[in-house]
Amino acid sequence: MFSSLKNLFSKSGQGIGLEIAPERINIVQLQKKGKGQTYKLNTFITEEVPEGIFEEGQIIDSPALAELIMDTLQEHKITAKKVATAVPMRESIIRIIPIPAELDDQELREMVLNHEAGLYLPYPREEVDLDYQKLGFFEDEDGIEKVQVLLVATRKEVTDTYIEIVQQAGLDVDVLEINSFSLIRTIREQLRQFGPQEATVLVDIEFESTEIAIIVDGVPQFSRTVPIGTFQLQSALSRAMNLPTKRDTEMLQGMTIPNTPVDGLRTGATGINPGMAALLRVLGELADELRRSIDFYLNQSGDLEVAQLLLAGPGGGIGQLDEFFTNRLSLPTEQIDPVSALSLETEDEIPAVVRPSLGIALGLGLREI
Repeated sequence: MFSSLKNLFSKSGQGIGLEIAPERINIVQLQKKGKGQTYKLNTFITEEVPEGIFEEGQIIDSPALAELIMDTLQEHKITAKKVATAVPMRESIIRIIPIPAELDDQELREMVLNHEAGLYLPYPREEVDLDYQKLGFFEDEDGIEKVQVLLVATRKEVTDTYIEIVQQAGLDVDVLEINSFSLIRTIREQLRQFGPQEATVLVDIEFESTEIAIIVDGVPQFSRTVPIGTFQLQSALSRAMNLPTKRDTEMLQGMTIPNTPVDGLRTGATGINPGMAALLRVLGELADELRRSIDFYLNQSGDLEVAQLLLAGPGGGIGQLDEFFTNRLSLPTEQIDPVSALSLETEDEIPAVVRPSLGIALGLGLREI
């Protein structure tokens, strides 16, 4: 196989979805119910990742991470060996490139992998793993028919690290993809309500960063990572309240963002406690970065308009965060609900504040049905 981005655009078999994040691992196993698009959550396990395994979003202790995964599987008597997992979007390059439509599949592959890819990579071709997928046909400004190709590239040292960790945990890598693709798969039915001239902004608020993906017709057209996540939000809150900073960001799940006028945020005249004021300042910085990303994309994209922001990740479920971004950016904002999106049958009720954080893990689980 030409790429370690294993089975990125192909179907898979029965196994587990494994999300690896700096603060936790999530393990999911789904079962399809009946003939419709409904699913049962057979297994959902979340385990905290101890300090010292990640540093600034990078894995620095692979053996310890592999041992954590293996011990978690054994503790919960998970016997499946095939696994779908994902690397962070910030570690990947995602581009849509035009290719002459008259090429056959072999010629297309040769052109994409050995010629065109080098034009879009900041690294030498031999240092990256590549995969691609044909999208739709179109005519360029000269009336020449071309095909759009989605190109995905990740440095080999990154893909090799994830593959080795999973193998050291006693598992077989069935799928290795980009985490934003997993998230898009989970909410694909929700994305289908938008037309070809409507862009959706997927805002995945993770532990140490927020990954922004602008999606049109279910395909990511633009991506950016901002170094603001739940850890930075809670750290600002803790410092303002003279509390010790902790990796556990559970305190954020109990927060509700007040409906504070934008002018009040800018002047500091919010009439709220110092902790919440500090939290709102960091959220304001994140909103400003979102605005810059959206403006940059729209300035290059002709007639497109942004139809909605979708909040995901561990920070996406903070109470009334959707209203905060709606007010701050004047754009409709919604917190994703993967449980409802997948008509997911669960044995235990999953709180609304937790649901946006399940998007990636459930998307990986879908690859293994």
